[in-house]
Amino acid sequence: MKILTHLNNLLVTFHLRRSKIWEPRTLLDWFLSSPLQYLASLVYRHILLPARGTPFYPARGKRPIRVVCISDTHNQTLSAENIPEGDVLIHCGDLTVDGTVAEIERQVGWLRGQSHRYKIVVGGNHDSWLDESDEVRGRMKEKGIETGEREVDWSGVEYLCDRALELEFEGGRKLNVYGWGAVPWCGKGFALQYPREKHPWKGRIPDETDILITHTPPHHHLDLGIGCAGLLEEVWRVKPKLHVFGHVHFGHGKEAVYYDHCQQAYESLMSRPGKGPLYDLIPSARWVDALNMVWYGLGSILWKWLMLGPGTNNGALMANAALMYGDSGKLLNPVTVVDL
Repeated sequence: MKILTHLNNLLVTFHLRRSKIWEPRTLLDWFLSSPLQYLASLVYRHILLPARGTPFYPARGKRPIRVVCISDTHNQTLSAENIPEGDVLIHCGDLTVDGTVAEIERQVGWLRGQSHRYKIVVGGNHDSWLDESDEVRGRMKEKGIETGEREVDWSGVEYLCDRALELEFEGGRKLNVYGWGAVPWCGKGFALQYPREKHPWKGRIPDETDILITHTPPHHHLDLGIGCAGLLEEVWRVKPKLHVFGHVHFGHGKEAVYYDHCQQAYESLMSRPGKGPLYDLIPSARWVDALNMVWYGLGSILWKWLMLGPGTNNGALMANAALMYGDSGKLLNPVTVVDL
């Protein structure tokens, strides 16, 4: 075992294997886990999804509602010229590093100063002061962090903690938003956590939700494989037009979702434990999932382009809006903009 440990450490040193789950898998990581899953993820994300075109278009005949999404700023800010204009500005949590009330106040003040009509925030696991549990508050006291009666001034900013909100726009358009920053357990002392095997999401999100804001990603989507499976089940039930999150910095990006057999087969395949390249050679349920993914994916592409035409739009969008690039300490990822 020591030899294997030393070998793995050597591979990590030369960047042939990742050092922690918050980093993208290397080719060797994929090979040792499941080459089939790696190939399937490439086919799904770079062939099947792009071939279906834009997942949805803004409402016809009406001015699009521009939603600007950011996350994981960790005490840092962007200048106004680096934040696109829009109707709604969403921050998906991890505003801070230590989660002190002073840190949160500075970030909220920065958001309040933006020009967007609506500013909406959820907490993240680093935003400790937002979690009033004895465990988190006790941990803060051990570090000498203030936990007293001081309150954050949320004026001009909507803080959503397991709460829904209806937004009204010109022309009578409305959007229903739900937000909560709860995350699967990721380490002692972090905020807003729940046991991964006992998730709190079932039946929690309102059926009419148009925009879902969470801190954690759902499993298998822009999450490096560490998102919440329970949240994914709830998202399938509600099917929001836009689901925006952060938490996993290297997961930044956008991904179309269609909640169909193709996506179902892909998620089923990716949920199966990787047992190595030899296991992938054996006919099994993972091959059935892979073939179903391709079959249903090609079928959906043909239906869209041959029967309904390229103008159809029956999909939704997921977006990881984390601005922090990995653990670099720098906000290098671009701001996410979505027109609804």
